Amino acid sequence: MNELDVQNKLKARDKRNNIIVIALSVILVALAVLYFMQNREHRLIVSELNAEKDSIQSELGGLVVRYDSLQTENDTINEQILVAQTKVKDLLLEIEQTKKVSLEKINSYQKQVTTLRGIMRDFVVQIDSLNRRNQELLAENLEVKEQYKQIATEKEQLSVEKKRLERNLERASVLQVRDFVVEALNRRDKETRFADRAERIRVYFILSENVSAKRGSKDIYVRIMRPDQLLMSKSADNLFRFEDLKVQYSAMREVVYEGHDLPVAIFWDNSNEPELMTGEYTVDLFADGYNIATTTFELR
Repeated sequence: MNELDVQNKLKARDKRNNIIVIALSVILVALAVLYFMQNREHRLIVSELNAEKDSIQSELGGLVVRYDSLQTENDTINEQILVAQTKVKDLLLEIEQTKKVSLEKINSYQKQVTTLRGIMRDFVVQIDSLNRRNQELLAENLEVKEQYKQIATEKEQLSVEKKRLERNLERASVLQVRDFVVEALNRRDKETRFADRAERIRVYFILSENVSAKRGSKDIYVRIMRPDQLLMSKSADNLFRFEDLKVQYSAMREVVYEGHDLPVAIFWDNSNEPELMTGEYTVDLFADGYNIATTTFELR
């Protein structure tokens, strides 16, 4: 092999080596660009997740403040508010202690925040409803007090003997009630003591014989107060007269009273209403403008 052939081989080898070096350089540059792009995308995703985490923390902090501002005298609602507020604080603490966030965790946090926000709205509605009811009761109490004051003023103008006779006659004419029983019934019309099984409430009593009471058609009204002191009623238009006031009732029944013992049953249908709550209920009977009986029953 002459010197020219050797030089040609060397040149061919150098050319091949140069091609390999160039190819490797291109591959290295491509890998570097890909790594840079992936790293930048990863930082962007992490930044967005952290921003969403901060937003969730801010909203939870706002919920804590709003829970602190809720005020009511209802012990049952106060206990429920305390439980919900504890859940908010626990979730906020969990998020604050989370160093690495993921899309799965963010989605889970968002769902929990949505649930807690809905619970907050429910509390606001309940408290507003209670406040309105308290204002109504306050107005009714003031009106009743004014009525009593006026009646007392008028009675003071009468003689002691006349007042005594009027009270005796009034007491004699008021309907009397005995065997007053209230019980919850399940879907088979069997008595139950459990709130989640109650489909109806049966109010049973006997109008006792009374020769002094007026005879004929009479409307008997029932007011059922829940353990949280809210009246159970189908409609705000269900009203009756009581001492010159219009008072809301739960259920009513018309009966014909002839002065003899008269068994009466009045029902509250709870099938299309929210589930009854546990605790002690108060039941009042009204007839001829009088509160003729009161009793209580309890559901577990």
